[in-house]
Amino acid sequence: MSRNLKMMRQPAAKQPGGPSKAKQFRAMLGAPELDFLMEAHNGLSAKIVEEAGFKGIWASGLSISSALGVRDSNEASWTQVLEVLEFMSDATGIPILVDGDTGYGNFNNMRRLVRKLGQRDIAAVCIEDKLFPKTNSFIGQAQPLADIAEFCGKIKAGKDSQPDDDFSIIARVEALISGWSMDEALKRAEAYHEAGADGILIHSKMATADEILTFAREWGNRAPLVIVPTMYYRTPTDAYREHKISLAIWANHNLRAALSAMRTVTQRIKDDESLVGVEEEIASVRAVFDIAGNKELAEAERRYLEAAERKTRAVVLAASRGSKLGKLTEDKPKCMVDVRGEPLLKRLVGTLREAGIGEVTVVRGWKKEAIDLPSIATADNDEFADTGEVASLACAGDKIAGDVVIGYGDILFKRFVLDALNDTDGDIVLAADALSRGRDAAGAGRLVDLVGCSRPFTGDFLDDEPVTLTRIGNDLPPAEVDAEWVGLARLSEKGSARVAAELEAMRADGTLKSASLLDLFQRLLDAGQIITAAYVTGHWFDVDDAFDLAKARNLM
Repeated sequence: MSRNLKMMRQPAAKQPGGPSKAKQFRAMLGAPELDFLMEAHNGLSAKIVEEAGFKGIWASGLSISSALGVRDSNEASWTQVLEVLEFMSDATGIPILVDGDTGYGNFNNMRRLVRKLGQRDIAAVCIEDKLFPKTNSFIGQAQPLADIAEFCGKIKAGKDSQPDDDFSIIARVEALISGWSMDEALKRAEAYHEAGADGILIHSKMATADEILTFAREWGNRAPLVIVPTMYYRTPTDAYREHKISLAIWANHNLRAALSAMRTVTQRIKDDESLVGVEEEIASVRAVFDIAGNKELAEAERRYLEAAERKTRAVVLAASRGSKLGKLTEDKPKCMVDVRGEPLLKRLVGTLREAGIGEVTVVRGWKKEAIDLPSIATADNDEFADTGEVASLACAGDKIAGDVVIGYGDILFKRFVLDALNDTDGDIVLAADALSRGRDAAGAGRLVDLVGCSRPFTGDFLDDEPVTLTRIGNDLPPAEVDAEWVGLARLSEKGSARVAAELEAMRADGTLKSASLLDLFQRLLDAGQIITAAYVTGHWFDVDDAFDLAKARNLM
């Protein structure tokens, strides 16, 4: 099992003027080269099939029944199966061939089934010439077959009822698997073809493909041929190509893989009474969100909720260890050190919440499992030891949209510092402490985030004339320093778009990996972006070492 799933592609939905799913399937069925369908049994597995690159899905009756916890003997009603199919179809943009068992009854049931499948954008149905209720083909011997004329009538009824001319009906011949002769199989196939079947599925439970390949030679490509190599899986695929077979169905392997994996994980958790042994071996929760399409929902919310009250989110960078704190950060990052009974990060998040910020995403790195606060989202920079702040920010790149506050995870500040940031107009606004121009820190040999502004702080908080940054960095000449950046920035929707674009530019030119946030902001300044300063006067701390930690505890 793999922890990380690939980022999920959104379903390739039919574009205006593009081919319908039924037409896509019809093209696969009639193509001169062999193609493949992969089994799926719910919306999730259907998404995985599409993600893997298959052009079509086999909605297996065995798999859907088993996933519902019942036998493959029509114990799940056709309407229950139809509900599963609707989720599968909505989740994907590729055609689905449904295992329709015997058509769930006589010609009348078949007519209604085909109409309902068409309404759910299902491309094709396969029906087998056995009696209703069906018995799985691999159970028992010499199962009775349907009357040829009656089954042909069912095919005709389905074709007369299809809402799309490209909808396909595949007739599954069970003669060989039920112990009947090759001649009987060929006779039935020809009758079903004459009745209007768009393809023939010939089935076998032999361990070799001999009788399937014999049938294919005798059939002579009179209509597209479909096979299910579950039992004769050792046969080289090229043998099917040589015999002009149109489609091969990998019929139940996603279900069987899931069954095996779930049993293993469940038993291990039961035995260990812990998740430690399995957590790194299974897909992450984020991977589940990805494949479920949470990113698309977020984009839709931004598109359709523009008239609603805008909600500010926050991204907190907390990937570093904080080695200057020594033993305090051996087993946790510095954002989780104790400040008067609570982790620093918990206090920081609490201040953000008080200011009305509902969604907080924390970018983790060193000892990431220690960052386990409730009601926060997380993004991980697993290369934190070799990357800088911008690389961490990029790990939460999908959150840089709309109104966003960006902050370091090792700072504490009074609420009015954030209020000043939010009350200052601008697309990109940085909180700048006019009382701290880096003198004390510089004397201690520490790097300080210095800013130069269009004018110095006047001491008048009622002065609403905009102040813009002229320069930001650690090495500004003292004469050009007007303030110290607090480590908090606010982006408007336009500002977020500008920062997101700059992140991509830095990724492209190779500077993203090692860059600091100061580098990011200076690049934006150099490109002509206006960055506004929100002057504050103290009441915040950057917790870098034990001395800072003591000051932060006094602040609280």
